Amino acid sequence: MMRLNRYLAQAGVASRRKCDELILQGRVTVNGEKVAELGVRVDEIQDKITFDGSPVNLPVNFKYIILNKPAGYVTTAKDEFNRHTVLDLIPLEERIFPVGRLDYETTGLLLVTNDGELSNQLIHPKYKFEKIYHVLLDKLVKPVAIYNLQLGVELDGKKTAPCKIHQIRVVDNCSLLEVKLHEGRNRQIRRMFELYEYNVDKLDRIAFGPLTLAGLKRGEWRYLRRTEIEKLRENIHI
Repeated sequence: MMRLNRYLAQAGVASRRKCDELILQGRVTVNGEKVAELGVRVDEIQDKITFDGSPVNLPVNFKYIILNKPAGYVTTAKDEFNRHTVLDLIPLEERIFPVGRLDYETTGLLLVTNDGELSNQLIHPKYKFEKIYHVLLDKLVKPVAIYNLQLGVELDGKKTAPCKIHQIRVVDNCSLLEVKLHEGRNRQIRRMFELYEYNVDKLDRIAFGPLTLAGLKRGEWRYLRRTEIEKLRENIHI
């Protein structure tokens, strides 16, 4: 037996807190009966759970996949404009989903899984899970911009958390930077630099917590090793 919100989270519906909201909205049923209160426990083997009328089942086997995302793919399971999604690159029959998002033109390391609870913990701000990016700007960056961006800038009325930025080298009179941050707001890095009138020409995620691409070519994927899964869990103190 487990709490209903945990069951929904493990199935990849949403975070536990968000699942509580969905339950209170009356969008979840157990054995055909609508549930609108918190704390309900379910039998994960025998009970039949639905969300918005669709069955919700726990994965039989968890899958953990690392993908080197190419540009030109959206980080969703489906796209309303019929663009290619990252799941087109991973021909599995099991339901899997990306952990967080990378922009359409952003490349690099993306974790894909069917472990909903782990996914929600990895993207939750309180765990401060570090992501590392290589960022190519359209011109040379000024030290004062790096200084201010590292301290945090205001986006959507809220200041970004401190981050680390350093210049790797100059490429054709443009700055190639390494950016380390813990947040994952929508188009955060691009918008941060736009505040100081820099355009991001290329954005590539090279690390996600303890994970790196380690020779994985663009568009390729592989299953995580057991030691890599253990390191992920250690980083979020499960």
